[in-house]
Amino acid sequence: MSEAFITATSVALPNAPVDNESMETVLGQIGGKPSRARPIVLRHNGIKSRHYAIDPTSGLPTHTNASLTAEAIRALALDSGFSLDDLHCLVTGTSIPDQIVPNHGVMVHGELGNPACEVVSTAGVCLAGLTALKYAWLAVKGEEAENAIATGSELPSAVLRAEYFSEESAAQVEALSTQPSIAFEKDFLRWMLSDGAGAFLIEPRPRAGQTNLRIDWIELSSAAHRLPVCMYMGGDRNPDGTLIGWTQFPPKQWAEKSIFALKQDVKLLDRHIIEMSIASLPAIIARRKLKAEEIDWLLPHISSYYFLQPTIDAMAQAGFTVPTERWFTNLKTKGNTGAASVYIMLDELRRSGRLTPGERVLCFVPESGRFSSGLMHLTVL
Repeated sequence: MSEAFITATSVALPNAPVDNESMETVLGQIGGKPSRARPIVLRHNGIKSRHYAIDPTSGLPTHTNASLTAEAIRALALDSGFSLDDLHCLVTGTSIPDQIVPNHGVMVHGELGNPACEVVSTAGVCLAGLTALKYAWLAVKGEEAENAIATGSELPSAVLRAEYFSEESAAQVEALSTQPSIAFEKDFLRWMLSDGAGAFLIEPRPRAGQTNLRIDWIELSSAAHRLPVCMYMGGDRNPDGTLIGWTQFPPKQWAEKSIFALKQDVKLLDRHIIEMSIASLPAIIARRKLKAEEIDWLLPHISSYYFLQPTIDAMAQAGFTVPTERWFTNLKTKGNTGAASVYIMLDELRRSGRLTPGERVLCFVPESGRFSSGLMHLTVL
């Protein structure tokens, strides 16, 4: 099999950055009252700014998920000089597409209007962007496609506006002071998630005169056999943790039970996210002969700085200690962009001029949908 390289990267972040004091003005107040949870959540997650595809004046959407993804791809083509007329394979990953059917990829293709090509879309939560990248990488590496563009995108603001939520009880808010991770529930998720899209061009040869990233391997692992659903949308959970999909509810209950609200079992998250995130790490270390001292950059997708130190500690316990000065994240300024996060992090690092040839980059992407994780190893050329 041949090799495959990330030869160009781009991102699309909608509208101007929104700071912590302005975000409730953009998203709206639930019940016409300011959220008591917001300052508590923000104090723990450490995010200072993010982007929303919402006009701050009118409160109306400025992008769809498909149009934002297409914007990232057009920026990629413009920046790299790559003609979309020559695209062989388009692979998209997202958590919440604009519609259930058809898939997100063909909607992006329709936005772009480029000639016929292979189009694939991967589903999931935060890991969807990396699964899309793996398909694109294998298509080029296996010589099934001459080139590919992979994308990760999120537009949670579409379902975070105030009208999608009901007021939370005072008891839930007060509980935040002693258990900050409870902030991942309903209204609280509004202060955690943000919009963004990224795109990578994958080609069989590096491009001269610029920073290329050889994809050495991508490992994906699911722990769904061990634990029930943790983060979900379009369903509701039974007391025993089993999930009932939206098709099993009469339409009247879709609104009554907030079936299409994004929800999270925060107790399950708090107990298991760190453990499950690194559960596959020992096996990957052995199989890939991975050594922490050989990693020059570690890019972790973390939803909150609340989980940063526990992640560092858990990796150390697994025998994989990368000094924190080699960690790179832009969570503070870009927010939690889910499936797009690995694209947005890697694009910023690549453009920073801090990468040098021969360096090794490890990207780590966990997700709490039903506890999956992914690792990608890159070499800088």
